[in-house]
This record gives sequence, C-alpha cells and structure tokens, in this order.
Amino acid sequence: MDKRLKKEEVYTTRDYLQFILPSLIGIFLFVIPLSINGEFTISVALMAGFVQTAFGEALPYIATFLITIAALLSLFTKIIQPSLIINRPFLDKLFNVSWIWQITRLLGMIFSIIALFKIGPNSLWSEATGGLLLFDLIPVLFSVFLFAGLFLPLLLNFGLLELCGALFTKIMRPLFTLPGRSSIDCLASWLGDGTIGVLLTNKQYEDGYYTKREAAVIGTTFSVVSITFTIVIMSYLKLEQYFVSFYLTIVIAGLACAFISPRIPPLSRKSNTFYNENEKVDEAIPSDISSLKWGFQHAIKQARGNKFTTNLKGGIENVLDMWLGVLPIVMAIGTLALIIAEYTPLFKILGYPFIPVLELMQIPEASEASQTMLIGFADMFLPAIIGSGIESEMTRFVIGCLSITQLIYMSEVGGLLLGSKLPVSFLDLVLIFLQRTIISLPIIVVIAHIIF
Repeated sequence: MDKRLKKEEVYTTRDYLQFILPSLIGIFLFVIPLSINGEFTISVALMAGFVQTAFGEALPYIATFLITIAALLSLFTKIIQPSLIINRPFLDKLFNVSWIWQITRLLGMIFSIIALFKIGPNSLWSEATGGLLLFDLIPVLFSVFLFAGLFLPLLLNFGLLELCGALFTKIMRPLFTLPGRSSIDCLASWLGDGTIGVLLTNKQYEDGYYTKREAAVIGTTFSVVSITFTIVIMSYLKLEQYFVSFYLTIVIAGLACAFISPRIPPLSRKSNTFYNENEKVDEAIPSDISSLKWGFQHAIKQARGNKFTTNLKGGIENVLDMWLGVLPIVMAIGTLALIIAEYTPLFKILGYPFIPVLELMQIPEASEASQTMLIGFADMFLPAIIGSGIESEMTRFVIGCLSITQLIYMSEVGGLLLGSKLPVSFLDLVLIFLQRTIISLPIIVVIAHIIF
C-alpha cells in the first residue's frame, strides 16, 4: 500500500456516511453491552436469543441436519473430487478438508445423531455429555453464528478496523504485540462474546490482515466469555454480591495473561507469515499527519465502493462457513472432552498437585478446590458445578474467577479455535490453558485474600 493517499483527493458527505453509519451499527451490534431485564448482553446475542425462543426444540434437529450435511458432503468431496465443488473456491474451502477434520466431522455427525435420538450408551448422550452439547450449547452457537456471520461485514468492510489500526497501534503493539486493528476483536470478545471474537479474528486472518502469530494470540488471549455468562457463573457459586470485585479480578488477571502469554512459547514461536502470504496492512503513519486523520483517510477509502450485494454474499458465506465448518468440530471435540471429564478420574488426578499449592496459598478446602483447577479445560461450567458445594466464599471466588480467566475450554472456545483456520493445535491449547492457570491463579488468590 502506498504510504501516501493523494492529498488532492476530496471526500464527500456520502463517503463519510458510508464509513460512519455501517461502522456505528457494527459497534452497536457487537461491542456495546446492553442491560435487558437486569442482565448484560449484546445486540447480536439478543437477536440470537429470539431465534432460540422462536424455534426452541427444532434447533437440535436443524443443527444435526447441518452437521450431517457437512460430514457427508466433505466425505463425498474427499473421495469423488466433484468439479462442482472443487472449482468453486468457497465450496472447495468448506468441503475439501484434510482427513483429520473429515474424521472429526464424521464423529460430530455420529455424536449429534446419538444425542438427538438417545441411542447407544448413556455416556454418549446424557445431559452431562452429548446432550449438553446438542441441546444447550449448539442451539446457542447456531443462533449466534446466524447473526454474527451476517453482520460481520459491518465491522470488517467499512473502514472501522482501518481507523482503529491507526489510533491504537501505539497501545496494542507495545502491550500485547498486536496491530491496532485488533482492538476491535479484543473489545468484541471481552465486552461482547468470546465466540464472536474467534469468528471475527478468523475472518481477519483468512483475509490476510493478521500474521499466524497475531491471529493465534488474539484467538487464545482475548476470547473471554460474555458478561452474561460471567454472571451465570457468579450466581451458581452464590457470589452475586461480589460482582464488581469479581469482574475486576477477571480483568486484572486477564490483562496479565494477555501481556505475558504472547511473549512466551507456544505463541511467541508462531510464524509472522500470513495466511496466503499476502500482507495487506501497513501500520506505518507518516510523521507529518495525525493518527486520527490518517485513520479516517484509510477508513473512508476502505468504505468507498462497498456494494450491498457483495457484503450480503460475504455474510451468507460467513454463516455457512460457521454452521457447516465449526458446529461439527464443536460437537465432536466437546463431547469427547465432556465424556473424559464425566466418566474418568483424569481431571481429578491432574488436580492432585494443586493441593499443596492451594494449601500454601492458604485457600480453605484446598482438596475439594484442587478438583476444579484443570477440569475447566473440558467445559467452563464444570468448576462451578463442583465448587458450588464448597462452604468457603473465598474458595468459590477463586474457583469462579479462575474458570473464566483460563479461557480455553473444549466444549466451546477450544472447539471453535480448532474448527477455525487459526494456526493453533490441540497441544497449543493445552499449553496455553496451563500457562493461563499458572499466571492468573496467584493474582486471583492475592485479590481474594484482600477481599475476604
């Protein structure tokens, strides 16, 4: 990209509006928290809730149908290589996947059918395993994907990221080793919903705006659960009266993880190359122009010429990519993780080393709390379920905060990350989960001792 925009170029009112209006709508939909009946949410999640209410019991059937279509069409494509799919870039990317993902999609199909019709061993379809995924989580993801996919172009294509790139580079680079435009991803994740942050980051990565390292950092560092789900965790642990201190603790521990994690392996060792080896963003700002003016110029240039039909097509492709590409992965990996958590002593055994650590930190009921330290890798709600019976408020506080700041849980965010194009492996997620646990636990414990 040229370092200079033409100085004689004049922007009309229409040019400004074409940047400002869609960007403001995008911010309202994805970033601004709303208080509805005392609960915090964002507009996209609110619309998704309407879909869940309207279609209710039909959503698991619809999701199972989509997961089955994805598995069978990708298997057909892998074996037959039909020109109708292979010669169309979007369909080829969607269905012509590697064998490992093909097998995972088939597993997702099998698990969803078993859970839907409650056939086979109870361990596969119970309310703690496949049933939890298909009837509780998948309908939420289906609905969120619908509106998030359709409206993502409002954030991506009308200059907002160009403006933020110019304004926030001096903050995001030194603190988190990220480009300025990632501030929108981070806000959408932190204030809105972690799954939306993953989807936004994945789209930006595929379009060549983030390097492999940057995309991996954003996806595994800022995809925190929504404020709404945080309140659900607090309510389950009977800690509602500590909302301010609870959420402030999450913010402090989360920022510490975001500062440290990108600077140590495995994230620090990710390549600084791009998805298609095409660098699209030059963050350098000429010395004789302000960041705000430079950002506005590039934002308006990006917004110019955007056509409704092009963005609508892109939105529909986003939705199909999420429904057919991500749902099967979440169903497969999430079910396996929950089966391990529910029917094996693995996570309890892994928690044993934390007993002396928690005792040293003077955490009451350390033995019971140790069981919750790593089980959140399977599902974030599991630590709250186990910890709800603990008498000590301090211990429940630590368990709740840690389960959220650990961030990587396979029943949702972990499955989404593996199902996306983001350059993270299962081993990466395990290591990052452990790192976040080690970094955030002492911070949370210190704050807990101050509060209690």
